[in-house]
Amino acid sequence: MAPVRYDKKPEVGDLIDINRGSYHHWAVYVGDGCVVHLAPPCEAPGGQSASVMSVLTDRALVKKEELWVVVGNDKWKINNILDDKYEPRPGHIIAKEACALVGQEWPYCVIRGNCEHFVTELRYGKAESRQVRQVLTAGVGAAVAVVAAAALAGLLFGGSRKENKNT
Repeated sequence: MAPVRYDKKPEVGDLIDINRGSYHHWAVYVGDGCVVHLAPPCEAPGGQSASVMSVLTDRALVKKEELWVVVGNDKWKINNILDDKYEPRPGHIIAKEACALVGQEWPYCVIRGNCEHFVTELRYGKAESRQVRQVLTAGVGAAVAVVAAAALAGLLFGGSRKENKNT
């Protein structure tokens, strides 16, 4: 694997958004080419992990690794996703706190405590995951569409049936 190339070098405290295909993995840049990230056992560079497996685990390890090792061959970008909503904490504080967590095992939950929650907590002091919000919103929208379609089908096809009371 060759070192990761970038158009703009990350600054200490920047969030790194790694596109794994079916999901995004998140890390925080701590300087010297390294990131800190919350990695469930199935997380691997190059899209080799099975995101379905992350649903089955309840623990993850905080790791410090070189950016290019975590990214592998996947596409990545600097994505300080909540800068429009919250004031970022100073980069040196983010890096210091992130590095102090390295080696710790943390509770892991895809919906309430994933790698994106981990890095947004470090950068903003608020644990949020827009990735989860988008999936849940899409899921609710799909559920509403199914219920609406079933109700419409009932009106169209079931509403004209009369019960036979001549038995």
